[in-house]
Amino acid sequence: MQTEVLIVGGGLSGLALADRLAQDGIEFILVEAQDRLGGRILTEYIKGGAFDLGPAWFWPGQPRMAEMASRFNLPVFEQYAAGDLMYQDQSGQVQRGRGYASMQGSYRLEGGMGALIGALARSLSPHKDRIFRGSRLTDVYHNGGLPSARVLQNDKEINVQAKQIVLALPPRVIAETIAFHPQVEPSQIKAMSSIPTWMAGQAKIVAVYDVPHWRNAGLSGDAMSRKGPMVEIHDASPAKGGPYALFGFVGVPARVRAAHREALLEEALNQFVALFGPDMAHPEALLLQDWATLPEIAGDLDKTPAAYHPAYGLPDPLRLLGQKGIHFGSTETARGFGGFLEGALEAAEARAQDLREALKAAA
Repeated sequence: MQTEVLIVGGGLSGLALADRLAQDGIEFILVEAQDRLGGRILTEYIKGGAFDLGPAWFWPGQPRMAEMASRFNLPVFEQYAAGDLMYQDQSGQVQRGRGYASMQGSYRLEGGMGALIGALARSLSPHKDRIFRGSRLTDVYHNGGLPSARVLQNDKEINVQAKQIVLALPPRVIAETIAFHPQVEPSQIKAMSSIPTWMAGQAKIVAVYDVPHWRNAGLSGDAMSRKGPMVEIHDASPAKGGPYALFGFVGVPARVRAAHREALLEEALNQFVALFGPDMAHPEALLLQDWATLPEIAGDLDKTPAAYHPAYGLPDPLRLLGQKGIHFGSTETARGFGGFLEGALEAAEARAQDLREALKAAA
């Protein structure tokens, strides 16, 4: 197969880049290892409600996300934050009204972030025969001339020759799962491995209810805990009506989570009850999404989540590979909003400009 641009990764950055190339009339092929599009964006639909198991927020001052919502007529609403907060100390004692609503003022999308992925996919429907799911990049060849790639689709090998290749994947995943021929410089492997994959080591638990018991008790749904297993909890309900939900970030290490999944869910339910009352004991659904278990998302180094937001951007050693037609395009490569959804769109915008210049120079 031949194309002008091969995009590897069907998350927000890869889809946004494909959308830009389609608008510019630039031919592309997009391959995605998973059997779905969205990458770290995953929305579950329960009784008509949309619940994000991956990122759920964007913020004022993030213009690309705002533009996407406007373009696709995706209604925006503010994170629910009315009412008291809860705090749980190391002994499990619960205090009401302590702390602050850390996500107050953030925005969410009606229909979840999956609505944005769906809108982008529909915008690319004229090019659907150029989008391949369940297709894993294994090798990149860049020994002079045009780069090429080896892709496995259901154990079938596909060779793709492209003028430019964009790896819209977390750099650590690239370092651990893709072979370069010839091998790239040690400094470039080191640069990939040193970039933490934002949120890849996290797990998220969502509990869905027909009645917002916490709101009825004058609580916002926000809680912080020093005991766990969830260390931070927020309201995850739709903008209007039900069903309603809370979600929590899990503080238990990834390897422990993997070995004790059912016990973790039981303890999480006990924690919801301790924080918000006995009515929380019987949810309509209790979901656990552990991102650290997915090799397409998290490398071995990402099993331990970053304790702070890294200073992201595209390191110079990786930028040099652009001269060989190999570009990096995940949110971690964005300097302004790296790690955020806005960063995925920022990376797509920057790589689209790089590709226009590279294709023009080669014409």
